[in-house]
Amino acid sequence: MSDVLKEITAAGVSIWLDDISRNRLQTGNLAELIKDLEVRGVTSNPTIFAAALAKGDAYTAQIKDLAVRKVSVEEASRMITTYDIRWAADVLRPVYDASDGVDGRVSLEVDPRLARKTEPTIAEAKQLWWLVDRPNMYIKIPATAEGVPAITATLAEGISVNVTLIFSLARYGEVIDAYMAGLEQAVANGHDISTIASVASFFVSRVDTEVDKRLTAIGTPEALALKGKAAIANARLAYELYEQKLDTDQWRALAAKGAKVQRPLWASTSTKDPSFPDTMYVVDLIVADTVNTMPEPTLHATADHGVFAGDTVHGTYDASRKVFADLEGLGIGYDDVVQVLEDEGVSKFEVSWNELLQTIQNELNLNS
Repeated sequence: MSDVLKEITAAGVSIWLDDISRNRLQTGNLAELIKDLEVRGVTSNPTIFAAALAKGDAYTAQIKDLAVRKVSVEEASRMITTYDIRWAADVLRPVYDASDGVDGRVSLEVDPRLARKTEPTIAEAKQLWWLVDRPNMYIKIPATAEGVPAITATLAEGISVNVTLIFSLARYGEVIDAYMAGLEQAVANGHDISTIASVASFFVSRVDTEVDKRLTAIGTPEALALKGKAAIANARLAYELYEQKLDTDQWRALAAKGAKVQRPLWASTSTKDPSFPDTMYVVDLIVADTVNTMPEPTLHATADHGVFAGDTVHGTYDASRKVFADLEGLGIGYDDVVQVLEDEGVSKFEVSWNELLQTIQNELNLNS
């Protein structure tokens, strides 16, 4: 095992894999990554499932059976995705048990077409939780304005939640508040909140992609010097907010009842600009009680040449605020950037979901 991955894990960062496929499960690859490369969890999203369905024949037998039963494409998608999630949850169960339920989890997202609909999101979350029927899973709910109350309601049912598509600090604050409100309601509903867990997935590289596009258009030396700075600054300030929210009477009361912290999760941590170091969104965001969910190439790059420098978040907050002050001075507004990213994120997942449904429909037609 890579020493740097051991060091990152020892520093309090849980390494999760940002990918799932039936082939990965069938070949034992996921088990190998858990054993050899410190992987302690798995996330999925519509894009990942669409890619998995488009490759190879791992899903052929199940799709044939679904075609014989003449199920709808939406029902087929649930059967296919929950099968993989259930299998991954079983592979990860020893990690879950050894970590007292902190890690060893796998995430499944609600239909992204529901991202702007509160009640249908809650209903879908409950259905997916029932279908998978594993304690070590997360239901992924997007952090849209409509998703925030769904987060609270889902947690109140005793269901663990991975809040996804967080870009702005303001929305992240709402997510933390929604988590604590959900736990309070769960207590009132008679649930043991020590069994409920949550992560808040703060997207990283997409912030640089959007900001750097605008900096390149400006083109001045001052603008170009800020490229590759916004995403890490944003994530570091998110961690500052996380610490502030924990230093409250509301959280202390919940912790006294056994509540687990809602860990910040750094998502989208592969670099999109080839001029950036391919491990920067890992080594520059090392701090306790966080998760870094990586595509497999980023995992291997970190194992191969990542440089561990200890805690790279504390002591950076003022410098991080200056990054955004400098961007504002150049006419790049934070609120506009994060709204564009949220809208694009929802749209991209909808497109991937529709691609997944179309792929499944085509296969059902071939086998009917």
